[in-house]
Amino acid sequence: MNKPSLDELMTRVDSRYTLVVAAAKRARLLTEEEIRTNQPLKAKSVTLALEEISRGDVTYRRTRSGQK
Repeated sequence: MNKPSLDELMTRVDSRYTLVVAAAKRARLLTEEEIRTNQPLKAKSVTLALEEISRGDVTYRRTRSGQK
């Protein structure tokens, strides 16, 4: 994957772990939508998810701080 670059993506999230989780969740939603509507996606779901994150169309919200 060349576009979007990891540097571009890291400006949108706070860690690589967050990027992976956000991309996986969005890709899963895209796949479910593809199945429900019976319309094929124009690219692979992970690629589309990363492009959406890069554009700022997908955001995330932390639900726990991870601190005890």
